[in-house]
Amino acid sequence: MYTIDFKHPSSLYFVGIGGISMSGLAELLADAGFKVSGSDRSQSDTTKMLEARGIKVFYGQKAENITDSIDCVIFTAAIHPDNPEYKAAHERGLPCLTRGQLMGQVMKNYGTPIAVSGTHGKTTTTSMIGEILLGAGLDPTLAIGGILKDIGGNMRIGHSKYFVAEACEYTNSFLDFFPKVSVILNIGEDHLDFFKDLEDIRHSFRRFAQLLPADGCLIINGETARLEEITEGLRCQVITFGNESCDYYATDIRYDQWGNPDFTLHHRGGSARAVSLSVPGEHNVMNALAAFALADYLSIDRQKTDTALKGYKGTDRRFQYKGSIGGVTVIDDYAHHPTEITATLKAAANYPHRKLWCVFQPHTYTRTKAYLKEFARSLCLADEVVLADIYAARETDTLGVHSQDLQREIQSLGHGCHYFPSFDEIENFLLENCIKGDVLITMGAGDVVKIGENLLGI
Repeated sequence: MYTIDFKHPSSLYFVGIGGISMSGLAELLADAGFKVSGSDRSQSDTTKMLEARGIKVFYGQKAENITDSIDCVIFTAAIHPDNPEYKAAHERGLPCLTRGQLMGQVMKNYGTPIAVSGTHGKTTTTSMIGEILLGAGLDPTLAIGGILKDIGGNMRIGHSKYFVAEACEYTNSFLDFFPKVSVILNIGEDHLDFFKDLEDIRHSFRRFAQLLPADGCLIINGETARLEEITEGLRCQVITFGNESCDYYATDIRYDQWGNPDFTLHHRGGSARAVSLSVPGEHNVMNALAAFALADYLSIDRQKTDTALKGYKGTDRRFQYKGSIGGVTVIDDYAHHPTEITATLKAAANYPHRKLWCVFQPHTYTRTKAYLKEFARSLCLADEVVLADIYAARETDTLGVHSQDLQREIQSLGHGCHYFPSFDEIENFLLENCIKGDVLITMGAGDVVKIGENLLGI
């Protein structure tokens, strides 16, 4: 494997440089003195930001973009062997790294690299941890899978030993990481276009846990099924969070008028204190428990931790308030898995509303087909459901599944559901039917956010 020499910066080319993780790495390496360039399909706010920082971005992925002046080419899992830049790099014999391999090499440059993993909640928990470290004055480097307003983007370049990054299990990319501290928020069934089944996923998380050194620490959801299969025989310290049998747990959970929780935080051994969050939902209590546990492990002052988490207002596309039109509150959320949808809609139930509308854009044909019944049950938690077409993302094979299949599944449960093939039709339907006091959530990992933004004129 090609090794990046951080003492002698070279020329790096990122295929898909506008991606949330790739852009962060590109920015970090450019700051470290590397000559960074890359390509993406089209211009975006992210690529404009990179260009403003002196990074050359090519629009359209073409073989001629790959030249012998490049020392190493970086790819994401979304890039296939038929990609012209992928082919050109291999034909020229240029060294190549995956995004995960590069992230792992970056981690080696920090004394305390922290990797946040889990099927759900990675971006929120990484952001929470980032807020805590910032509040404690620890000057961390942060690589977040979403936009955190407090750092003005998804990447913050610090100058301390602390490096915090999301660790995604897809294509086993997190197995190339070198963490000192790891968080496992949950282990669920997802990415079945890569994994065989849940047992295959669990095996990958076990291997991820085994990456930790003897002087490291694993912070893991203690409610994980057959937990011992993940933690047994690990060399490192293990800290659990979750229910009352765990090291960290919450009781007396209450919600304010906006659905934000207050609760009593317990640390096994006797200590307990009242804490508050400014993001809604019980799932965020669990995310916060992991962050509290990590803060204690790092010996961060608890008052600073509590203040930082109370001040955390969320990340873009995570139950994000977008605005109001005609008395209708518009919220956007990235949920694209049945478990995430359930968590978001349960959180919304505590938010003031007359009727709860959910406009859902399924993400990938593989996921839609695998979880058709689960999607239907989750979406029924909304009063009204509107479906957009499936967002293909990296996929080309439709697998014979369509949003109308999901519509029929929802209707078979005795719940109303509307489907429209275009955003324009969805927007017109919403304008005619949403009334003052309603809450409208646009939901999905694709471009469904545009519906709410179009309605608001932003």
